[in-house]
Order: sequence, then structure tokens, then C-alpha cells
Amino acid sequence: MPPDLTVLLVLDLVGTFAFALNGALTAIRAVDVDLVGVLTLGIVTAVGGGIVRDVLLGALPPATFVDWRYLAVAAAGALIAFFFSRPLRRMRISIHVLDAAGLSLFAVTGAGKALELGVGPVQAVLLGALTGVGGGTIRDVLIRQVPDVLRTGLYAVPALVAAGLVVLAGRTGVDEVLGAPVALAAAGACFTIRMLGLRFHLNAPRPPGVPRRRAGQTR
Repeated sequence: MPPDLTVLLVLDLVGTFAFALNGALTAIRAVDVDLVGVLTLGIVTAVGGGIVRDVLLGALPPATFVDWRYLAVAAAGALIAFFFSRPLRRMRISIHVLDAAGLSLFAVTGAGKALELGVGPVQAVLLGALTGVGGGTIRDVLIRQVPDVLRTGLYAVPALVAAGLVVLAGRTGVDEVLGAPVALAAAGACFTIRMLGLRFHLNAPRPPGVPRRRAGQTR
């Protein structure tokens, strides 16, 4: 396997593990779920975005069903969340860190795979962001929660930034010289923006004159 593909695979598997942990912990905190529910929601969070991306790219069957490591890593992350949910839930920041890590890594690998399959730069950016936010969105819909991508301003934005950096590097040929550093730098940029957004409560612009609704407020 070429070095750049190896880097993408490693980042993809690390992101899968982080998102599986995050998805399972989020489910445990939000709803009453058993072992099957924890596994299902953890795995869906970890691989959902990649499956949607591969279907849109026509890369069938999706990588999740071709390479056993994706499901194995996702299941391992969900099981760790199940058995160690109490100490992990006490570390509230861990859920946000895991989410930001998964978002960052998947945005990078999603854009990278899209470029490998020959799509245009704009499409690659969008597919990279979709890979990052897709799994969490599916999970939130399943637990009847408004997805983060629709209510947290700096969620999709960092993913778009990371995917855009990957595409820019690919179009300029920088990734041919600095493959792994470029991928890590793009992921780092996404992670930093997401964490700064959480730390300082930053959001994307809202419609003028529309007040921010409080939790539980419908109108």
C-alpha cells in the first residue's frame, strides 16, 4: 500500500475508534440503552458518514463492509464505552474531545478519498465534511436529538476547513511532498477550531433579528 494511502487508513481507523467511543457515550448519556443499543449507536456514529460518502462516490461495497478492521475498531470503541461508561462520563470534556478528533480525522480522510476517486475540488470538500458529520447526525436522529451540525455553529465549519486544506494541498501538489504532515495539519486545524468554538461558545452567523432559542423552547 502506498504511504499516502497508509496514512489515510491509519487516520480513518483512529477516527473510527474516536467516533465509536463518542457515539456510544453520547447515547448512554442521552437515552436508556442496553448493550445492543450502545453497540448499534457507537458503530453507526463511527461508520455512518463513511458509508454515505462511499455510496455517493459509487465506491461499492463501502469500505466498512470490505475491510473488517472498520467494524472491529468501531465495536471495540463502543464496548469500551459500555464497560467503562461511568468513569468516562465523569470526564465530560472527553466526549467533546473525542467528537472533535473524529470530526477532524474523518473530514481529512473523506476529502482524500474523494480526490483519489477523481471528483472535483468542491465536491471533495463537501464529501469530506459529510464524512465528518454524517455518523453523528444519523446517531442524533436515532436518539431523537437535534443534530450538532444543525445547532452548533462551529461543527460543520471546521470540517469544511480541514477538507478544504486537503483539497488545496492536492490541487497544488503539496501533498505529493508532504503527504502525512499535510493530513495531520488539516486535522489539527479542524480540531483547534472546534475546541475553540466550544471553549468560547462561538457560532456561525444566525439570521438577523432572530433571538437564540433556549433549550426546550419551541417558539
